[in-house]
Amino acid sequence: MSSSSSKNIFKVIGASSAGTMIEWYDFYIFGSLATIISTQFFPKDNPTAAFLATLAAFGVGFVIRPFGAIIFGRIGDIIGRKYTFLLTLLLMGGSTFAIGLIPSYESIGMAAPIIVFVLRALQGLALGGEYGGAAIYVAEHAPEGKRGFFTSFIQTTATLGLFISLGVILACKACMSAEDFGSWGWRIPFLVSVFLVIISYYIRLKMEESPVFAELKAQGKTVKNPLKASFGNWANLKWVLIALFGATAGQGVVWYTGQFYAMNFCIKTLNIDAAQIQWVLIFVLLAGTPLFILFASLSDRWGRKWIMLSGMLLAALLYMPLYKGMAAQTEQHQVKEVVHGADGKELKPVPIKLPMRNLAIIGLLIFVQLVFVTMAYGPIAAFLVELFPANIRYTSLSLPYHIGNGVFGGLTPLIAESLVLKTGDIYAGLYYPICVALITVVTGACLIREKKPGT
Repeated sequence: MSSSSSKNIFKVIGASSAGTMIEWYDFYIFGSLATIISTQFFPKDNPTAAFLATLAAFGVGFVIRPFGAIIFGRIGDIIGRKYTFLLTLLLMGGSTFAIGLIPSYESIGMAAPIIVFVLRALQGLALGGEYGGAAIYVAEHAPEGKRGFFTSFIQTTATLGLFISLGVILACKACMSAEDFGSWGWRIPFLVSVFLVIISYYIRLKMEESPVFAELKAQGKTVKNPLKASFGNWANLKWVLIALFGATAGQGVVWYTGQFYAMNFCIKTLNIDAAQIQWVLIFVLLAGTPLFILFASLSDRWGRKWIMLSGMLLAALLYMPLYKGMAAQTEQHQVKEVVHGADGKELKPVPIKLPMRNLAIIGLLIFVQLVFVTMAYGPIAAFLVELFPANIRYTSLSLPYHIGNGVFGGLTPLIAESLVLKTGDIYAGLYYPICVALITVVTGACLIREKKPGT
């Protein structure tokens, strides 16, 4: 690759990744602040129900992502990649800013949770169109044989978005009292995102259309009905289904278990101080992010299939011992007595603050989970791009990705928390990601055809 070509591809990566990272930041600050949001927009008389309702609102954004994939995938295959992810960026940014302005449940009653659900749905629609466009845009600029490496920078954006969301939240907490943050300070991470969106929009506005799509359009080879071409044709629909059940479903549950559920498990189930866990997660994410690039680069040489499936298989086999190891670090520090309020109701004990040694071990166990995440997620953008023809790529790629990540993966915290409450077993939440990951491994091993490395 010439120096000018290299400079151009990294300019493309920078513009695409910055916008996608900001969209993930917008999407994840809601999940990172779920505990506080549950007290703001839902009735306070039943904290457990309020938290589950918040996770449900969080989940709405994931469930609706496939619809965003269909809507914006069609636009991307007809009009172009650039126009589409300019539109998704504005939709995501506006919805996030609006969440920061919603009055509390005490002020407007049931209108508060209704507005939250609507805005989460709009965020889900936006993200459903964003990821596919960014991944395809980079892949269609990348040279043959290096798609894994170059698209891996897009793969880092989800984790970096979570990293930045945690960093902004902790910075806000450090600048004010806990009471102020719980009262109004939590709104700041939502509101400041509007400035990041404006900057990213300006950068993306200067980008040119993907050369692959521009050539298709010039030659008149774009399709008029990409939905029909993608899903009405069994030859292509077959690969959409294989991509979903043989790759993205397992990858989705591994991603959300290794990062989001691990955080919720430590804070809600083990009752560890939230700030301690958030700091641990920041260092873990910082250390683990380069592994996305490593495993994606290796997939250019070794093939994508077995790297992805190995990450899912290792996760399914090791989740139970890893989470039991995390719980073991709190056993000597848990508050044993039951605390009751003035009305006789049982109160949750004060969150425990663990010694540095115990926190380090928990951080290491979460890092191991992040290794599985990077193995499964690092190569998957290049894998999906190479699976479908360019004229229906946006539509065909986006749907299995967002069903796998949005539905199977995004609902992991809610399903896991519900299983724990139903069974009383703190590890019952792991049964769901373990089962989905194993099904995906078997399906992928049998049905995915490995692309020859270097092509």
